[in-house]
Amino acid sequence: MRRIVKWVGRIALAFVLAAVIAGVWKREEIARLLAVNSLFSQETIVANFSNMERAFLTTPVPRGAGPVSPLPEGGRMTLPAPVTDWIKARRVTSLLVLHEGRIAHESYHLGTTAQDRRISWSVAKSFLSALIGISLERGEIASLDDPVTRYAPGLDGSAYDGVTLRQLLQMTSGVAFDEDYLAYGSDINRMGRVLALGGTMDGFAAGLSARDAAPGARWKYVSIDTHALAMALRGATGRALPDLMSEWIIAPLGMEAAPYYLTDGEGVAFALGGLNVTTRDYARFALMVAQMGRYQGQQIVPEDWIAASTRPSAPTPKGATQYGLHWWMPADAREGEFFARGIYGQYLYIDRARDAVIVVTSADRRFREAGTAEDNIAALRALAAAL
Repeated sequence: MRRIVKWVGRIALAFVLAAVIAGVWKREEIARLLAVNSLFSQETIVANFSNMERAFLTTPVPRGAGPVSPLPEGGRMTLPAPVTDWIKARRVTSLLVLHEGRIAHESYHLGTTAQDRRISWSVAKSFLSALIGISLERGEIASLDDPVTRYAPGLDGSAYDGVTLRQLLQMTSGVAFDEDYLAYGSDINRMGRVLALGGTMDGFAAGLSARDAAPGARWKYVSIDTHALAMALRGATGRALPDLMSEWIIAPLGMEAAPYYLTDGEGVAFALGGLNVTTRDYARFALMVAQMGRYQGQQIVPEDWIAASTRPSAPTPKGATQYGLHWWMPADAREGEFFARGIYGQYLYIDRARDAVIVVTSADRRFREAGTAEDNIAALRALAAAL
């Protein structure tokens, strides 16, 4: 009997030790999952959006050794009263307005500062678009009409088999993907858990097998399309996304702070929304795009690519917000009016006719409410008109 008790005790101790070891081994993953679960809570969302490294794995994007490029001061504008109300209502955390390349307004709200590297969310898609344009000009990508599997063979046999790079850029892949941020079991939230727990984004994309439509048949915003596009860029160049972003975009712009990407468990950058950048550095990127890819006398992104990517080309529904190659245009856009947009109220807005560049970061938990997107564009237009 004593021998049985002793063995039972040893077995129990082994189970306890195994549980302790498992708890220690998974502690970081569990901590990240808990952080993700409270990422958008009312009490923490503002701080979280400035400190995304608390919830996710990250990798730096070196800024290079060059000097910081100037953002000169201009005459300071008076904000229209409706815009002041909009800042409060939409939980804006930073607002920077450039007029003729000079700062006309810069303010930080809800405890944020100019040093905060704020999460881009889907504004990162427009950064990736610029890299695709550069690679296309360099000849590493032969044509936008090439199938994505030519450069990302890991997508063979998936729902992306037969989809072209152009269709990915225009969000017409036809891949079935539920982007409901409020539904726990949606594809976008499953993807978030894969990212938080150190899974593989490549594997997640390759595991998608269903289609809603034939490639190119209709427009539907599918964020994972951007990851497939990034897989193709990595395959075409043989290089990691942060290295390309650093060499081709960040260093030439003379950014003041090194950005960073969220990554999956394999160190692969979260291309569709994981870039973290200061407000002033977002402005440097947007100003370069406003200037047809030129900045400080250097052509950083091909002019033809900027022209093509920032005009409507995707088959969006009539009367709806229009889409180009990972850039948006209002339904009634004027020539040279377009924007990058991320969930919770992130914007890079450009109006060439008024020589206006506007950066907005926010923590707006009501961003999906009816009319909010239209109100945001109205506020941005009011700012540009007031210059």
